[in-house]
Amino acid sequence: MRTSSIRRTCAALAAATSLALAVTACGGTTKSDVKKESGSAAPAGEADPNAPTKKGLTVGFLPKQVNNPYFTTADKGGQKAVEALGSTFKEVGSTSATDTSGQVSYVNTLTQQQVDAIAVSAQDPGALCTALKQAMKNGVKIVTYDSDTKPGCRNVFVSQAGAEDLGRTQIQLLAEQIGHKGEIAILSAAQTATNQNLWIDYMKDELKDPKYKDVKLVKVAYGNDDAQQSFQQTQGLLQEYPKLAGIVSPTTVGIKAAAQYLSGSKYRGKVKLSGLGTPNDLRSYVKNGTVEAFELWDPAKLGELAGHASVALASGQITGKEGQTFEAGELGTYTIGKDGVVDLGKPTVFDKDNIDDFDF
Repeated sequence: MRTSSIRRTCAALAAATSLALAVTACGGTTKSDVKKESGSAAPAGEADPNAPTKKGLTVGFLPKQVNNPYFTTADKGGQKAVEALGSTFKEVGSTSATDTSGQVSYVNTLTQQQVDAIAVSAQDPGALCTALKQAMKNGVKIVTYDSDTKPGCRNVFVSQAGAEDLGRTQIQLLAEQIGHKGEIAILSAAQTATNQNLWIDYMKDELKDPKYKDVKLVKVAYGNDDAQQSFQQTQGLLQEYPKLAGIVSPTTVGIKAAAQYLSGSKYRGKVKLSGLGTPNDLRSYVKNGTVEAFELWDPAKLGELAGHASVALASGQITGKEGQTFEAGELGTYTIGKDGVVDLGKPTVFDKDNIDDFDF
């Protein structure tokens, strides 16, 4: 879908922000997540691809959790894009990743403040819909990023990567490390996280392939994107399943907490760990043998693309209809896909051979 090259994505990753992502959350949705939700992307009239980019707009970013380094990095990318286009950026949100009612209140407040666009990482696919639909009736353009709502509740969803790719490749990475044999567990975020559940569905589907006949998924545990809970869940998994061969954690909070536990235990190097993480979080664990390989996208570029999409919507250059294209600065040209989804690009796999090439 994207017309910019993979080379540009890798270059962007290499140049990403150096902020330490110590307690990161990736509880978001991805490109294919919307298939499980009914409805189409919200209609918004006709687009004029040649319309000038409006200046002086106000774009509100509402992350799943403020003061979370992952979203801080993503929103700084959004700020970079919005301000480069001559508009005003503002970030609001709750310090809790599960404060759904709080997110609703922030949407209502931004609507009352008559912002031109809201970019939101939704804590729940349906809970924000009433507020978001009211915002759209008031002329506010809605972009979701990292974690989606139902398609009819926003104009565009900026997806970090394809859900199927992420689900399957995480299993592939872990299976290679355990020699396609043994018990494995999944350490997820919240039970209601749209992305986590869809990724897990694809993980389970991948495990149906005959090449995994000797791999057994014994449990899905939930750490709620909380470092201490994820640490305790890892400890509990190893107590309950002493023959566990590997853990896959599709959340950066979870994988870091699991790595922390494994690194200081007798299981280091014996129980394999993979999933979604950041190079800065996991560098030391890769170097000490706790983690062999993991993957992720660049959150700064995710936020930057959401910022460009927000301004393009507010400028009338796009409406969210499939096939429309828009420019995203140095990121290149993007095409809107089915259900109003824009795909940032494929994730990068990190291991001991390349991890020092990245700083985010």
